[in-house]
Amino acid sequence: MKRTRLALPLICALALAGCGAGSAASEGGKAATEPDTIAVTAAFYPLAYAVERVGGDRVTVSSLTKPGAEPHDVELTPKDVATLSRSAVVVYEKGFQPAVDEAVVQVEEDVALDVSTVVDLSIEANHDGHDHGGGTGEGVDPHFWLDPTRYASAVTAIAERLALADPGDATAYAENADAFVAELTALDAEFSAGLASCTTRELVTGHAAFAYLADRYDLHQVGIAGVSPDAEPNAAAMNEIVEHVREKDVTTVYAETLVSKDLTDTIARETGAVVAVLDPIEGLTDASAGKNYLEVMRSNLATLTKGQGCR
Repeated sequence: MKRTRLALPLICALALAGCGAGSAASEGGKAATEPDTIAVTAAFYPLAYAVERVGGDRVTVSSLTKPGAEPHDVELTPKDVATLSRSAVVVYEKGFQPAVDEAVVQVEEDVALDVSTVVDLSIEANHDGHDHGGGTGEGVDPHFWLDPTRYASAVTAIAERLALADPGDATAYAENADAFVAELTALDAEFSAGLASCTTRELVTGHAAFAYLADRYDLHQVGIAGVSPDAEPNAAAMNEIVEHVREKDVTTVYAETLVSKDLTDTIARETGAVVAVLDPIEGLTDASAGKNYLEVMRSNLATLTKGQGCR
């Protein structure tokens, strides 16, 4: 998809706030609109949720990706860039959202936290040996939060960065992070138990977003589209996936909430498989099967347990 971005100098002029170091940080890290809190900008939902869990009522969190928006192709408005400039902390993932990467260059080093520097992001989006055509499935999977143990690493780093911006509340941030990590550890145990014994370990998804989940729980992902849902496969790749589904007796293929189901519907029609919804939790909408990350992850587990024939 072709992206059109506002040039940063123009954005800065429009925002009337400049693109220099965060002004909130220079004022003790307090947000002007919320006394007694620090202003934090997160690039997309899982990062925003982690900040909210760690920061509690000590932070005011803004997300650069609005509910229902596809985060891969987010574009920043002048207001978004002004929000960045006022933030005491900015949490993002380099390489996931090009427009965010471009804007964060203007943020001071001790303000920005790139979670890709603290989380193991070493798994290819599609490492199944198939040629999906048109570049689909190429590159490292950015969706680390679908593995609760990797997500926990980001949570710990967020607590440390909040403590740097607000040393007086460092103990509270650490305690909140520990509590959330304990919940993620329990979630990981639920997935491990629920997916321990399944009829099939082949995971056919509409969007190659589940490499970390598959790696953690011994599944084998084949993504129909690439790491970006815009990267649609060519006809030869679609035929190859159809043959894979038939050969491996896959009975369920997985669509998701924020992108079209056309590809998964096509595979299902050709193979007799059914379509279920597996959420990569890039953002929440009214269609999400839960009100927060933990609820949607547990819904994903229930969907996988049924779709993979687990017992």
